[in-house]
Formats: sequence, structure tokens, C-alpha cells
Amino acid sequence: MGRKLFGTDGIRGRTNAGVMTAETAMRVGQAAGNYFMRGGHRHRVVIGKDTRLSGYMMESALVAGFTSVGMDVTMTGPLPTPAIALLTREMRADLGVMISASHNLFRDNGIKLFGPDGYKLSDQAELEIEALLEQEPKLAAPERIGRARRIDDARGRYIHAIKQSVSNEVRFDGLKVVVDCAHGAAYQVAPSAIWELGAEVITLGVDPNGTNINDGVGSTAIEALQARVVEEGADIGIALDGDADRLIVVDEKGTKVDGDQIMALIATRMHEKGALSGGGVVATVMSNLGLERYLEGLGLTLERTKVGDRYVLERMKEGGFNVGGEQSGHMILSDHGTTGDGTVAALRVLSSLVRTEKPASEILHLFDPVPQLLKNVRYEGGAPLENDAVKAAIAQAESELEGNGRLVIRASGTEPLIRVMAEGDDSAQVESVVDRVCDAVRAAT
Repeated sequence: MGRKLFGTDGIRGRTNAGVMTAETAMRVGQAAGNYFMRGGHRHRVVIGKDTRLSGYMMESALVAGFTSVGMDVTMTGPLPTPAIALLTREMRADLGVMISASHNLFRDNGIKLFGPDGYKLSDQAELEIEALLEQEPKLAAPERIGRARRIDDARGRYIHAIKQSVSNEVRFDGLKVVVDCAHGAAYQVAPSAIWELGAEVITLGVDPNGTNINDGVGSTAIEALQARVVEEGADIGIALDGDADRLIVVDEKGTKVDGDQIMALIATRMHEKGALSGGGVVATVMSNLGLERYLEGLGLTLERTKVGDRYVLERMKEGGFNVGGEQSGHMILSDHGTTGDGTVAALRVLSSLVRTEKPASEILHLFDPVPQLLKNVRYEGGAPLENDAVKAAIAQAESELEGNGRLVIRASGTEPLIRVMAEGDDSAQVESVVDRVCDAVRAAT
């Protein structure tokens, strides 16, 4: 039985349409609350959100759902996703909830759930919660209805925690850093943490108004950051997404640095210090072949998972790895957190700048990526990957790339898209196979 509501990263969709309504949020609160109502203690859920307008509506609906089944609710206001994971553990809560659609524009929203250990829920747990959604909720007796309150010190707790990821002897004095927070959840905490460690901070995307999250700013729209870094003569630019669990960097020349290069830097530095565990790095099938070859040159491995940072984390836990991530910028440093944290990853990059006394363009370009091309094909319904002509096109492409490249085909977990990615040493061949597979998918829809 597959999940109907949960995708690769929680529940996500257009607000007030489909699954992302106040009614659904209330039912999710009731179902998740019933699922975690175990034991005789007073149960608690921590709820955070990013800055999108619909966050108020979704928060209120979730509070109604949780309190109706007897859970107490603690609300933090706008905070990064990793902060909610952290506070869920620290406050001994039974459950954590982040209201965010990550890098999507304000019209979308989403719900991410964390267990009491601060980790995202397993596929099985999400399946069981979905099953509870089909049943009438077990409502609390009037005297057992939950209470709701807001806490005022959540930002300070998170800033203090992430600063602990930087060695006490390291300060960022002399660094000029442009920080783009995407008008999102980290608009206060990320600039503050970097400034408190001594850097001169120039901010972008720190004026949320409910509708401007990820709009022309942040990790998926870095042009403004690139221009500002060059204009200010900054040492580096940091771009977070709407919920600040991913990081993209811009070097002092204005060049974009993706998650693969960031993972290469962090893994290299930790390997040099003897602090890298697991013998390598965990990434997804989307990471560049150049990263794999670079790590092999250091005697390290690159283990691949399907797309989704929680699958990366599952493999990290299984294999004892402490560095993992995605090319898109999710960076998981398990010594410091239970989920991707763009700000913690940024602090590690800034620490490397200080320690090496080298420019960002040097330390963040450790390998040459092989040519890689990703195209998306939108479909209206059906299962195009089950079509015989599409299967034949994929088989032919894989045969052509065998030995000198890779082909990755997958359905998006959040949108009706088929993602077609190929990479290899011959860029013309890569483009040819991607186009042929995309054409086959379009013909089948």
C-alpha cells in the first residue's frame, strides 16, 4: 500500500486546494496526535512555520486538531525546519511539526512531521497516520482537551545550539558575508548567528510580507545574491531556502556552488582531521559523477540513495556516516542535527574559509563536474513510466551511457513531473539521450 497524502518530504500542495486545506491540517493534527498519544504522561507537540501567509491558517487548524485529541501545543513562530527538530528533542515533545513548502512560492504550503527523536517520520509511520485519517478521531474528554501557548525564546535557543557547531577558537572576524534568507524562516536567526561569530553581514531576503518567500531570492534564485557579492566585494554569499534546510553558496567571484561541492569541502576537511565517519559520504542518485570520482581519489566512498533527504539520513544512520546531503543543497551533518540544516552547513563553510585563509573560489571548487542535464516533463495523469515505448527509450539510453555515464529517471514526489537526468563525459551524448527519453514520456501522456 502506497502513501496517498505524504510525498518525499511530508505533505505539500497548493493552499486552499487539493490536500492543503485547513480541514486537512486539522485532520492531520488529530490523526498524528492519536498516533503519538502513548503512555500516561501529558503529551506535547511543537509547531513551527515559515513566513508564508497561509501559515497562520494552517497553524490554527493544526492547533485545533492536536488540542482536540488531548495534546498540548507549543508554538514557536517562524523558525527553520532544523530548529523544530531540535526543539522537539530538547522539550521532550512527542511530536514536532513544521509548516512549510520549502523552496516553493507562497501559494503552496506543506506539513513536515518529526518524531520525539527529532527525525522525520518513516514511510511506515506516515502510512499508519494516513490510515488513521480514514477513521473517526478519538477526541479527548472536555477536561482533557489540550492547551496551546507560544514561547518567546525559541530563536535564541536555536542560535545558541548552532553556534556550538563551530570550534570555540574560530571567529569570523574580517569576513564579509552576504546572507540571503529568501524572506523565509531564517530571516532573523541566520544573520544573527553569523554576526555573533564576528562576520560583517550584509542581508538579502530578510523582509517577509507573507507573499514574497522564495520570490527572486534564496537558494533557487541566486542571481540577486551573485550580483550583491560582487558589488560589495564580499568574501562569500550564503543562500538559504524558505525553511532554511538547504544551502547554496556563491564564491567571491559570483560563481554558484552547489551541494556537491559543499559536501566535497566538508568531507575533505573532516577526513583530514580524522572526524569523518562511515568512510565516505551519503548522497542521492542526483549527485554528480565528478563528486564520486573525487571522493574515490581520497579513498572515500559515495553511497547513493533515492531522492529525499530523509532517505539520505536513513542510510547515514544505518552505515554510521556523519556527512550526507543532496546536490540541491540539503546538508546533513549528523554530529550537529537530525535533519538538513543550511545554516549549520554555512557555518562549517565559513570556518573553512577562516582556517585555510584561502578564497571561496579555491576551497569550494574541488572537482570538475561531468556534464549533467536534468529536464522535467509534466504529465496530467496515468503512469507514463509504465508505457512500453518509454521503457524502450530508457533501456536504449542506459545502453548508450553504460561505462561512461548514468541515467536517472524518477517521478517527482511533490508535483506531476517526470524528472529525466543524464550525465557523462560526452555532453552531446548526454543531451541526446535526455531529449529522446523526454520525447517518449511526452508522447505517452
